[in-house]
Amino acid sequence: MHHDKGLLLVFTNPTDGHDEDFNAWYDSTHVPEVLAVPGVVAARRYELAPVDTPEVEGAPAPPPPAHRYLAAYELDRDGNEVMADFVGRLMSGEMSLSETLDMTTVGLSVWRPRPAASPPSDD
Repeated sequence: MHHDKGLLLVFTNPTDGHDEDFNAWYDSTHVPEVLAVPGVVAARRYELAPVDTPEVEGAPAPPPPAHRYLAAYELDRDGNEVMADFVGRLMSGEMSLSETLDMTTVGLSVWRPRPAASPPSDD
């Protein structure tokens, strides 16, 4: 059965002063452990880029971003199944967590593609 690829987005922060250890753990341990989960087919990490906050007259300024790092994982399996697998692997110790990861600020969400808009018909 063909699945449109979904995305699992994980927004994270390191604990104070541990960026280097956090990134080393994330790249060398965590990403390979996540890619080992069936249904996770690709991974890409991002870091927050410094951008001047745009000022639009009459509009409130957007709040500053809450996270400094983002991992985007491509899924070709149902997000609930992937999540259940994650939890099982964390509980069994097959997937590790690092003390350099600030668990209190993790943001996690699964996204699915919206159907393409149909062109208007010529009837």
